[in-house]
This record gives sequence, structure tokens and C-alpha cells, in this order.
Amino acid sequence: MKQRLYIDTSVFGGYYDEEFSEFTKPLFERLQQGEFKLLFSSVTQDELSFAPDSVKKLVESIKIENTEFIDANEESVDLANQYILEKVVGQTSFPDCLHIAIATINRADFLISWNFKHTVNVQRIRGYNAINIKNGYKQLEIRSPRDFMTYGDID
Repeated sequence: MKQRLYIDTSVFGGYYDEEFSEFTKPLFERLQQGEFKLLFSSVTQDELSFAPDSVKKLVESIKIENTEFIDANEESVDLANQYILEKVVGQTSFPDCLHIAIATINRADFLISWNFKHTVNVQRIRGYNAINIKNGYKQLEIRSPRDFMTYGDID
């Protein structure tokens, strides 16, 4: 079974960012080749509606058969609010929390982000996962695209 990756909005923007493209482009190549199932949420869709046309074209280029669309719902909003109530992050980080909650509830294998302040951050990850476990969810693996690089054949 393919691993299911939830990619937040920062990764789509990273494709065209000089600092992040080296690691983002290979991830998208792997997605295009069907190595993973991309979990694409209504939250990501809404955020990308403000993105430059180049980013929108990148989204449109992803094959539908490699994508699973998921919606935010009351359960994900409640979990996102709990991350804030438990002070994992502040109120202004609600959109980041919603991405994490949606990925958690939909049992993503990984959430991938370039947001090191609120998402890909050891302290924050521990906080998110403590709340996930407390609420009966599994821990969520949160990584950057760099962790999905391939380095050639196994020796």
C-alpha cells in the first residue's frame, strides 16, 4: 500500500523557492510517478487560491489518481483548537493546527511542511502528538521534504 502524504501549503510554494526547491522538486517527481498518495485538503485548496499561477499549475499537474481529497470537519476543528488550548502554539497558528489535525484524523503516514516555526519543530511535534495520543489518535510523523530524498540504490 502506498504511503499517504499530507502536504501543507508551504511545500507547494517551496517548489519555486530557491531555498527549498532542491528538496521539494524531487518529492513532487515521486508524487507524479505515483510512489505516494497525496492527501489534499479543503484547507490547502483554500490557501492555494491566493497562490501565484505557477503554484496553481503545479497543483493541477498532480494526477488525480494519486490524490485523495479530504475535508476539514468539526472533529478536525476541535482537535486543532485543542492544540492551541494546550499551548502547543498560539491562536494565530490555527491554520497550521488545522493541517495537523486533518492529517491526524485521516491517518496520514506523514505530514510534510517547510514551516519550521509552527510545524516541523521537535518541541511542537511532541506537543501535537501528546494531544493526539490523549485523544485516542496515533502519533503523526511530521517531516520536511528533505526527509524524502532518495540517494540512489541500496548497496
